[in-house]
Amino acid sequence: MRLPPRVLSILQFAAIGIAMAAIFVADTGTSYEVAAAVFYAIVILIAARALGRSGLAALTAACIGLTVLSFWLTPHGDFHAGLINTGISIAAIVMTAYLVITMQAARTAAHLAQAQLMRMARVKSLEGLTTSIAHEVNQPLAAIVTSGHASQRWLAQEPPNLDKARQALARILDAADRASSIIVRVRSLTRGAPAHKSAFDLNQAILEVIALAQAEIDRNGIVLQTDLSLHLPHAHADRVQIQQVIGNLVLNAIEAMSAMPAHSRVLQISSAASDGTVTIAVADSGEGFPPEMHERLFEAFWTTKPHGIGVGLSISRAIVEANGGQIEAYPREGGGAVLRFTVPGLLQEAPQ
Repeated sequence: MRLPPRVLSILQFAAIGIAMAAIFVADTGTSYEVAAAVFYAIVILIAARALGRSGLAALTAACIGLTVLSFWLTPHGDFHAGLINTGISIAAIVMTAYLVITMQAARTAAHLAQAQLMRMARVKSLEGLTTSIAHEVNQPLAAIVTSGHASQRWLAQEPPNLDKARQALARILDAADRASSIIVRVRSLTRGAPAHKSAFDLNQAILEVIALAQAEIDRNGIVLQTDLSLHLPHAHADRVQIQQVIGNLVLNAIEAMSAMPAHSRVLQISSAASDGTVTIAVADSGEGFPPEMHERLFEAFWTTKPHGIGVGLSISRAIVEANGGQIEAYPREGGGAVLRFTVPGLLQEAPQ
């Protein structure tokens, strides 16, 4: 049975009082040569947790007072030896109290610093969450803008091309839904919530991402090459999160080729199966990156882009690993870069 805090405090003070009384009796009843008063230092150490700074100061004064009183009440022994022992005992009491008070001050400062760091960490987490959401939502927002402009052009024709306009509006709605899903998924990811895994057709998920990015691919004059395995098992992962990663890799590839000659811009997207996993690879013909830097590509806020913020690949790695997969980057043969990641696959599950 656990005692209430008030009862524990009473017992602690009673124990301190008994210990001080015992030391006083021993110090008074022995000769001057026995420095029993030095044990008051132990009492101060024991009482350090129960007393604050002012309480310790009062206890120290009480211990010194009892030491002096014992000296005058001691009936026998070498007076000069007793005087020396009394001085040593008082010095030990004062030094112990000083060290305890100093340690308490240092502990308080450490707690304040820790609290400050926690507040800073919360602020940084909020900044990171805001940056992550802004970065990921940028893709469907760009698709919405592109499809919106296309819809305006179809409606401005004489006569208006209503079928094409309806298709553009459908893409806008799909991108809006995707943006909403991304916000929910990124928030879940930052809270450490598990991925909502299900079986789905990975090739179909890839084609949906390509459809969203098609306007941006065409605008940049990029040749798209796909190599999707026809006998791919269903992926077992969070569909929206995996599409988020694919879209991020495709966007990075497009940006990586922006400075290359138009005729050399090639984007390759492939899928394959191996040892119970499915693999997605996105390759570009951009400038690539030095091999010694491939590990740093996934560090948060590290980027090779002049105007990049360095969170896309960091988020992608977190998502892939949360879904039980791995992601890697390596130079592409002939120039450029390849980003490849795996997720668990299911042979018999039906897509959701």
